[in-house]
Amino acid sequence: MTAATIRVAEDADMPRVRGDVGAYFELLSKWPETPDFLDAERAYGTLLVGEAGGRIAGFGGTLRRGSLTHLGDLFVLPDHQSSGVGRMILARLLPRDAPQITFAAANASALALYIRHGMRPRCPLLYLEGPFEGGPPAAAEVGPQEAAVMDAVISGGDRTDCLTWYAGLPGAGVRRSDGGYAFTRMVGDTLVIGPAGGETPQDSVEVILQTIAAHPGAKLIQVAVPGVHPLLPMLLDAGWRITAMDTVMTSEEGLVRLDRYLPHPDLG
Repeated sequence: MTAATIRVAEDADMPRVRGDVGAYFELLSKWPETPDFLDAERAYGTLLVGEAGGRIAGFGGTLRRGSLTHLGDLFVLPDHQSSGVGRMILARLLPRDAPQITFAAANASALALYIRHGMRPRCPLLYLEGPFEGGPPAAAEVGPQEAAVMDAVISGGDRTDCLTWYAGLPGAGVRRSDGGYAFTRMVGDTLVIGPAGGETPQDSVEVILQTIAAHPGAKLIQVAVPGVHPLLPMLLDAGWRITAMDTVMTSEEGLVRLDRYLPHPDLG
């Protein structure tokens, strides 16, 4: 097998990154058009490709929150798995001496790779979806900078630039309650909530409920909930269903306030 070359993704690579690797793993379902989270990784983090035999074999991407690096993607096409491409991309993306976080899929090889790189499993991350139901008074709309100040404390680091970019996308917005914040985006008739959080676990619950109340036109609502978050049993009791599950892995305990934080599936 041809040895892989690991390099920074260029503009000319993106059609193959999206069309070959992204399409195979169905990564862009919540991003019907560009710009998408891959553009965010190129602008506010790092996006690397692994090239073998003149073709893109896989890619990996990160986003930064202050000193914390979020590994958002590490995908290698089946023909190149177990070839070392994933390990080489990861070694280039994540410095071992800096705090790190990722959402690892239910894959034994991926979990082992991240553990060998210094991360440890902390809790499950469950992807839930459910219908709109009436709730408390709707959360107020605010600008991204105001919410980014709170997000920096709860999510592990400042990323005002990335959140401002996200809030400017079509269908996106920001909500704020007394003690919480929530970034949102309507994709068709589906409301995607996250990142979101609160000063206390209850604040983070209330801002989600108020954000849902602010979008009565949504036919479906999606949110990623850490297994230790108090919102999880509430949504399940209300009839929401779990559609997928990852594992939150970090290099240190306490990097993110998982009992009061709800990440964006792709932006962390």
